Amino acid sequence: MGNKYKILIIEDEPNICNFVKTILETNNYQVFTANTCNDGIIYFNSSMPDLVILDLGLPDIDGLEFIKFARKTSSTPIIVLSARTTENDKVTALDLGANDYITKPFGTAELLARVRASIRSSRKNSEKGTLSGGNFVIGDLEINYNKRELFVKGEKIDLTQTEYNILMLLSEHTGEILTYESIIRKIWGNYDMGSIKKLQVNMANIRKKLHEKPGDNRYIINELGVGYRINDDI
Repeated sequence: MGNKYKILIIEDEPNICNFVKTILETNNYQVFTANTCNDGIIYFNSSMPDLVILDLGLPDIDGLEFIKFARKTSSTPIIVLSARTTENDKVTALDLGANDYITKPFGTAELLARVRASIRSSRKNSEKGTLSGGNFVIGDLEINYNKRELFVKGEKIDLTQTEYNILMLLSEHTGEILTYESIIRKIWGNYDMGSIKKLQVNMANIRKKLHEKPGDNRYIINELGVGYRINDDI
């Protein structure tokens, strides 16, 4: 058990909690469960999980408060698993520091894929030099951070400075959804009425240069109304 990744589930609905626990244990994860936000904080501090799966509608405190608490001291990946489906709920959770957001009902394969992606991203980010130097590789896409160069299937792709910065930002957060506003503030420093259009134009240019056809999400996935993330399931 010492080699298993530890996952903390914070969920007050017994059926969902037991279902998710069974799925994860069947796939060789070590699982802890909590039914309230306060118990989740206690388990989070004591068990030091590799990932947290969090419901927002908890009986004592809103799950958003757990995200705020965790992000004061920890970068542990947090996947929100919630019945709240509005764009505002998703954006709020992601902006507070959640790494991903899955709405109920959900598919087993999707949940496991998001768990793998979040853990993989966390491991990459913790390895020395992964982001400051060396190469980032997903499928046949490769970014050389030192030279600020991009290749697809060995072909060098010329990007503008802004386009490269957007793609590099997404690659640094592989497995996470970055909201439109968080990308805009990182790239341009401010957010105004025309910002989303400006981002969309740059993303369209990036997709074209990556030889992605309209609707093709081979490298970059657009979570409609929320943000973008790198597709690392290729």
